[in-house]
Amino acid sequence: MDFRVLGALEIQTGSDRLTLPGARHRRVLACLLLSPNSVVPLPKLIEATWDGEPPATATKQIQNCVSVLRERLADPGQQLIVTDGSGYRITVDNQQVDWLRFTDAVAAARQSAEGGALAEGVEEIRSALKLWRGPVLDGLDSAALAGRAARLEEQRLNALELCIDWQLKLGQYREVVDELAEIVEEHPLRERPYAQLMLALDRSGRQADALTVFQQLRRQLAEELGVDPGAEVRRLHERILRGETEEPSQPEVPPSPPEQPSSQLDRAADELAAAIVRQWTAEAEIRSLHRPEPVPLTWTSTERPVAAAAPAVLGLPGDQSRLTFSGDLTDVVAKFRQVPARQLVVLGEPGAGKSVLAILLTLGLLADPPPGEPVPVLLPLSSWNPREEHLHGWLARRLVEEYPGLANTGAYGKGAALRLVLEGRIIPVLDGLDELAPGLHTAAIDALDQAVSGGRPLVVTCRSTEYEFAVRQSGTFLSRAAVVEIEPVETEDAIDFLTARQRFGETRWEPVVRQLRKSPESPLAQALRTPLMVDLARTAYAHPSTDPGELCDTNRFPDRAAIEGHLLDEYLPVVYTSRPAPPARLDRPTRPRDYPADQAQRWLSFFARQLERDQSRDLAWWQLDRAVPRLVLGLCLGLPPALLFALTGWIAAGPVIGAIYGLSFAVAGCVTHTVGSRPGPLRVEARFRGTAGRFLRRFAVGVLIGVCLGLAWSLSAGVIALLAVVFGLAIGVHVWLDTPLEASRVSSPASVLRNDRAATLSFTLSFIVSLGLFYGMAFAFTKETRFLGVFHDHYDLALAFAGGLASALLGRFLVRSPGSLAYGLAGVLIGGQVFSRASSTAQAIAAGVGFGLAVGLSVWIARAWGAYTFSRLWLASRKRIPLDLMGFLDDAHRRGVLRQVGEVYQFRHARLQERLADPS
Repeated sequence: MDFRVLGALEIQTGSDRLTLPGARHRRVLACLLLSPNSVVPLPKLIEATWDGEPPATATKQIQNCVSVLRERLADPGQQLIVTDGSGYRITVDNQQVDWLRFTDAVAAARQSAEGGALAEGVEEIRSALKLWRGPVLDGLDSAALAGRAARLEEQRLNALELCIDWQLKLGQYREVVDELAEIVEEHPLRERPYAQLMLALDRSGRQADALTVFQQLRRQLAEELGVDPGAEVRRLHERILRGETEEPSQPEVPPSPPEQPSSQLDRAADELAAAIVRQWTAEAEIRSLHRPEPVPLTWTSTERPVAAAAPAVLGLPGDQSRLTFSGDLTDVVAKFRQVPARQLVVLGEPGAGKSVLAILLTLGLLADPPPGEPVPVLLPLSSWNPREEHLHGWLARRLVEEYPGLANTGAYGKGAALRLVLEGRIIPVLDGLDELAPGLHTAAIDALDQAVSGGRPLVVTCRSTEYEFAVRQSGTFLSRAAVVEIEPVETEDAIDFLTARQRFGETRWEPVVRQLRKSPESPLAQALRTPLMVDLARTAYAHPSTDPGELCDTNRFPDRAAIEGHLLDEYLPVVYTSRPAPPARLDRPTRPRDYPADQAQRWLSFFARQLERDQSRDLAWWQLDRAVPRLVLGLCLGLPPALLFALTGWIAAGPVIGAIYGLSFAVAGCVTHTVGSRPGPLRVEARFRGTAGRFLRRFAVGVLIGVCLGLAWSLSAGVIALLAVVFGLAIGVHVWLDTPLEASRVSSPASVLRNDRAATLSFTLSFIVSLGLFYGMAFAFTKETRFLGVFHDHYDLALAFAGGLASALLGRFLVRSPGSLAYGLAGVLIGGQVFSRASSTAQAIAAGVGFGLAVGLSVWIARAWGAYTFSRLWLASRKRIPLDLMGFLDDAHRRGVLRQVGEVYQFRHARLQERLADPS
């Protein structure tokens, strides 16, 4: 299905065009398509549909529109338009939406041009411009969509001007004159096309016309804006007057942004900011932080002895008194900007709302940034080891992991992530210093203070007790940071939140209200002092059949811990209760998949216990193998390829050789996967444009490998040539898996799995074809030359060395150092075996297919996706996890049990993880 917004809204399915029943449906779909794969809240859809004058039934009408769209788009399973929190999200890839294809094509053209292929870049960008059929969303006339449409039009003009820049460099002056004349007529106040037109005319021998164009621009600007043309255009005008524009090495037009490293970094920062807004806005929607408001949260300067005195924080002379600083969620952004160094430490007890404050602070800073303010980047601190990795290096690594497009050197230059960090272009918002191992707390605080001692901005959250203990233990603290502590939830604020959804005349909450007001120090009042527990209480007793008054029973709940434990225990049964769909839906109910609460709790408890054992908060799919016993994992991953190797040896030379093959690779595989650790997932995507040079270089490496193997096994020239081509293609195609084009793409567990699966299948297939063909060819056509025969010529030392070297390289590709040694020894054992060549073509084909499959399976299970698949099947067979693990985790995220932090999931709060991990 192809969605087109660059012109009138169109939906194309093959050769057919779908029509929508009315303007409302087109506006809703257009609003979703302008924010693909991101949650669009209902208020935004309503605004786009009615332009600020919605009817009282607007929400119901939007729901009806979505139902009709799903019906027209053949989306009964709601895989395309997904209900997500209090909004909707359209799930598409870049090839399904024309404006995304346009953006990708322009980025690829930039990369080609920056590699010196200007003509190729011009061709690519001209092809991209053909996607435009007219004004964006022509005919919809929605004021709410006009801003986004204008930004897309600006992208079109920027791409067109960039293309003309390249054409001018190629000497195509006359070819662009007419087009530039049309542009300046349509956009009379846009200076860059005037400069390009002046240069093109002058180079075409039309100096007088070029000077006339300048006078036209000056007159337009004076009449409309009262200003003169910019300095670049004026300098070009002077050069034309002096006749100094004859074929300079670079045309005298305002420079295009991608040619300057600083401009590349500006673009990286802008696109990173856009990605972070989408990422955390969606997460805030899922966590219902605006439904309608989060639990009221206030903060004030801490009284703990963990902060610098006011003069050090404010940079002003004065006495060494404690800093007085306070506020709430509404003014945290303004207060943060008042701190000269913009360094803030947020303390609070478990469940106090530190992570919520970090999210809302990040979004608030991005909502209205002053010029030059760095981009806030929210990251969990749990993966940092301050004794092994500098903060700046860790930040750069995590940026690339979360936003893999930053590794695109063509778009953003070399080391864009590290440059963003070193040049102070980001504000690290680091959540959960207490989640580091306890022995690292003091080292982390010291490393943070050193890293930001020059005045770099920083935000850190931590549990109060852990932070105070670390500071007292070492005496180190952040010397310029304001340290604030989240205060307990006020009684009346808790009451307001608990009763906000209470129906008229409903009295279920009255006992709780009376208890809170009458006994502010009671166990119930103490338990409801954190936003987490207040929210859990409202969730646990949301159904009208429940009785929140039972919380006042001091016999059942004698202390705060008992109440908190009860609320944590009640959370999962409530959120996994099946609910009917709203009556406004016209299609089938759009509820999450039903999981029995006890089953979901058993699975989640398994993950919680595993994370506690690993002392981690990050639930990453590629670390699932850690939950499998090492010996079992080694056997599961080592034996299947060994069986294929044994079958290959049996086909080639009988059961003895088959046993040698099988045992050699069984030992190598089991040892490697028991002792070694696999590489992490690859964050890549398919890309073909601009890869010709790298493909040829890798192709040459493959040719060299094929020739060397062919010569070592005494193959004929024709066979060697075929092997050279196959190996060249097998190695060359890997360049088509490259870093994403844009930093605006955020990693998610599903996207990382999808990318690693594509890379794994590519690697596996290339190894199957290349090594399977080589083995079959060598077995069929070898001249049986013996080099250093021993054991009555049953074993050749030279061939053993060649086989060992090739296997060691394979092992290093699979699992680094243990793989190199184990597979190298296996290669020595099997590579030196001497036996007669194939007696028939069928035997050679069978042996080649078997060997290729054995190597391919070895490659597959050594990658993150392969090991994950084996681990998932083994754990699911033992009822530890669901077979559709990613579907279950995504469902848990939507229910609010898990939160998504980039490419990993985490439990919504550490308290929930700790409770589920508790065997009692």
